[in-house]
Amino acid sequence: MDKKRIIQISEPSTGEEEWLAIKEPLMSGWITQGPMVAKFEKKFALRHNVKHALATTSCTTGLHLILASMGIGEGDEVLVPAFTWVSTANVVLYCGAKPVFVDVDQRTYNINPDDIKSKLTTKTKAIIVVHLFGLCADMDEIRSQIPKDIKIIEDGACAAGANYKGTFAGGLGDAASFSFHPRKSITTGEGGMVTTNNDELAEKANILRNHGASISEEQRHNGPRPYLLPEFNMLGFNYRMTDLQGAVGSVQLDKLDKLIESRQYWAEFYCNKFASIDWLQTPIIPEKGNHAWQAFVTYIDPKKSPLPRNKIMEHLQSIGISTRPGTHAVHMLGYYQKHLDLKTDDFPGARDCDQNTMAIPLHNRMVTDDYEYIVKAISEIT
Repeated sequence: MDKKRIIQISEPSTGEEEWLAIKEPLMSGWITQGPMVAKFEKKFALRHNVKHALATTSCTTGLHLILASMGIGEGDEVLVPAFTWVSTANVVLYCGAKPVFVDVDQRTYNINPDDIKSKLTTKTKAIIVVHLFGLCADMDEIRSQIPKDIKIIEDGACAAGANYKGTFAGGLGDAASFSFHPRKSITTGEGGMVTTNNDELAEKANILRNHGASISEEQRHNGPRPYLLPEFNMLGFNYRMTDLQGAVGSVQLDKLDKLIESRQYWAEFYCNKFASIDWLQTPIIPEKGNHAWQAFVTYIDPKKSPLPRNKIMEHLQSIGISTRPGTHAVHMLGYYQKHLDLKTDDFPGARDCDQNTMAIPLHNRMVTDDYEYIVKAISEIT
């Protein structure tokens, strides 16, 4: 194997078009949130078939904005999958509420609907459903487990372009938040997007992301009254996206379908090539809907694998193949164990996913030879 070769776990698919896109805001002088962000928001809402899309600084701040707009606060509880990026739980604490963890399905990596009812209390106000790695969670089953008054928030960080039974991520709950981090299918460097079909929530979120100001920067600067300052009747945040990011995001969004189509092709290639390896579980390809393939996350069966997961990852790294754990079990992190009195074995599905998942390279800068090299390297592990 080639020890000089390096195949990154992920690389953004950017180029000349993105470079040219930032010229307009740079030349116009309007660099902060403005017309380019508005254009990106409109296109994103149209692509995901939702009424409202509001750009933010990240998926994390988007989730925080949603919770704040819903009035989630002190004394409230929010259900959160135990296997996810830490920010899914952190945002609940930002609001003064309590995250209540729910175990995940080891086959899909998403929240396990069968574990939801036991976690419900009179304090439960919402559930954050993560579409992990680009696979939409089983929304029908989730809805069957919760009362109608509990808000459903989608953490769609990985799921731009994904759909569940014909409905796009972002329109499956009361509100959703997406990520445009460089490891996602489309990127703005950092950045996020809140989506909702709820007019009232959208209006409140729009105010809160701009310090709580009663009028936007565009209204103030383009209006006839230069002396006008906004009124502040809400305690808000500065969660605005820049027009530089909005310009890049619009270009990236135009590429989304082709990027996912290519990832789908190579994900199926992996699944077919690895089918005979009994110790390596490949991701589910949904029958109804489509996977966004933000990442290709495998599960290494510790009872069948010739080597422990970490040894396999070290070996692949030594021959130029980057890998990562899928994500982490939040209940196993020191802060949460200490402050919520949690134990490693409290959520066995999340624990096992934490210890046995392995993401392998899948992105739009890879070529055929890269995929064949990875398949050969993993197939030769004994």
